[in-house]
Amino acid sequence: MTITTARWPLSAGLILAAGLAFAHGDVAPQPVNTDALPDVGEEWLTENPYRSMEPEVFQAAIEIGDSGFNQNCARCHGLGAISGGLAPDLRFLEAEEYGDEWFAERFQHGMTQNGITKMPAFGEILGQKAAWAIRSYIETRPDDRQVAEAAPALTAMRDKLASLAEDPAGANIDALKTELMDINAGFETLSGAPVADSAAAAAARLIDGTPAAFHEAAELLTVSLSAAH
Repeated sequence: MTITTARWPLSAGLILAAGLAFAHGDVAPQPVNTDALPDVGEEWLTENPYRSMEPEVFQAAIEIGDSGFNQNCARCHGLGAISGGLAPDLRFLEAEEYGDEWFAERFQHGMTQNGITKMPAFGEILGQKAAWAIRSYIETRPDDRQVAEAAPALTAMRDKLASLAEDPAGANIDALKTELMDINAGFETLSGAPVADSAAAAAARLIDGTPAAFHEAAELLTVSLSAAH
């Protein structure tokens, strides 16, 4: 079952999650290094604290959440949080307290159906900082349909970056970053969050003039294009 509306009511999310037919299996949760993030206290919050902090903190949360999600959640919820239909598409959780509350409850306690663990309880294992970092990543995912529509521009940038990985001489880093961020600015989120953080933005942050960075940025765009299709 795939969620197709731009808003995901709490009751609908609970029904969908309760009906999952895709068990998480025996994969052990992987630790998430959240040392770079501010502490948020011991008591679990019901709203993403990093969303209202300085942009640098929120960006750090997104990047840490990227790693945390892809290590612990992508197996069921999809690469880049694009669900294949067997698990809820978390990108539709509203980027406000209503969606945060559902996310925090499920992250802490997991979900079991008929004695089968569909999702493990991550709360005590990964902690609250990791939870809100992953939430920050999820809520800033771009609409994959818009990414697909931007495929020609993204492909051109991917090819340019791949070429610069072979020969970076004369690369205009500022111009490349601007071009990538302009592409990112055309994407909307499905959560209602005001700014999307796509692979184009991640590639812009990566490039520093070195061949390795150009190569990694090109690979990011390749993965993004594959996921969007």
